[in-house]
This record gives sequence, structure tokens and C-alpha cells, in this order.
Amino acid sequence: MDFTHVSQRINESGPTEFGSVFNRSVELFKKVWLQGFLTLLLTLLTMIPFYILIYAPMLAMGISDPEAFEHNEMPPAFAGIMILVMPIFSVGVMVIGLCLNAAFLRICRKYDMDEMGRDDYFFYFKKPYLVKALVLSLLMFGLSLLGLLACGLGIIYLMVPMSLFPAFFAFDRELTALEIVKSGFALGNKNWLIIFALVFVAGLVAQLGVILCLVGVFFTAMFSKIPIYYIYKDAIGLSMDA
Repeated sequence: MDFTHVSQRINESGPTEFGSVFNRSVELFKKVWLQGFLTLLLTLLTMIPFYILIYAPMLAMGISDPEAFEHNEMPPAFAGIMILVMPIFSVGVMVIGLCLNAAFLRICRKYDMDEMGRDDYFFYFKKPYLVKALVLSLLMFGLSLLGLLACGLGIIYLMVPMSLFPAFFAFDRELTALEIVKSGFALGNKNWLIIFALVFVAGLVAQLGVILCLVGVFFTAMFSKIPIYYIYKDAIGLSMDA
């Protein structure tokens, strides 16, 4: 579906219903809790190289100059390296998170619509999707910086449209990265308060796993992503070829 049709669907869509989306999310979670756990586990594992990228300079400097950090001050050379590495780290983490979240939403569609096929967690790591994910992550990084400049209040506002990006990325392959951003803002602004409430409440529910000796949170964390699937489905609809 191209950008014109997506925009038309958003304009014609009705208001998001909190109760309907939340109840269906709970029912779908019962089917995909294991897939959510595997998605989270894969996310953590694939982020390891980026954490190595962060800590490797610190370890190297500590080995070469053991007294470098003794005065609780960051050496200028290390500070320069971190300034260069942190944006790469942030964008890399965003790319991984975006691709795996999109794959989880695709798996949600499979179980929601009783489709056949395997659970492909790396579906969006193919080259055409990966390039788009990189561009979209750069845009998200820029938006996040702008949100931080607004005394942090911008981040609260951006949380709604940015939470919708993985759904458009997953199900609208014809959209460019910039068109995904525009679509996310269009749908997010139309139902901002309800979507914010859904994201917030789903996030609280997702943390209930902490009660189970902390380990349970790994099984419940991905519940927070499921309402986005239904918000998108109700507004845009789903094609079978996404």
C-alpha cells in the first residue's frame, strides 16, 4: 500500500477504542508469549556486539594506562572516542530493535489471522528492509535528540508516533522511511491520548513478570508491543503479502 492510500486509511479511520484493543491484546498474548520471549532474547543477544563497541575502548585504555580513571575524570581522548561511538551504538540498537519488533508484529499477525508458515524472527534483516531500517533509525535518533532538547517533554510526545513506526515498517513495504515517519505522526496525532494510555498501561502490565523472581519479566515484556498491532490493524487493515 502506497503513502496516498495509507494516508487515506488514516483519515477515514475511527477512534481507537482502549477496551477493545487491550482485551484483544491480552488474548493474543496468550498465543504469542513464547515468541515474545524469543524475540526479546534475540534482541539482547544481537546487541552484544554494540555493547562490546562501547566497552572495548574503556578496557583498552584501562589496560594501556591503569591510572587513567583513578581521578574519577574521563580522559579527553576517551571522551572523544565516546562521542564518536555513542551515536553508532544508539543507531545500531535502534536498527536491531526495529527489525525484531517488526518481525514480532508479523508473527502476531500470523497467530491472530491463523496463517501458516514458520516464525521468521530475522525476516526484516534482509538487505532491502535493513537499508530502510537504518534510514528510519537515523530519523528516530534525530527526533529523539530534538525531544531531549525540549526539556524531555518532547520525548513523551514522540513516544506515541514512534511506537507506531515498527507496524508501518512491518506491513507497508512500499513506504519509504520518511513516509513511515509521516504516517506514524498522522495516526499518532489522531489518537494520541488513547494510544499513550494503551502504551503506558501495557508497559505496566508487561512489568508484572518482575513478581516472578524478576525472570518472569522476560516472558511478559513483549506484551507492551501487541496493542500497537491492533491499533495499526484497526486503522489501516492488514494485507496478506506484508
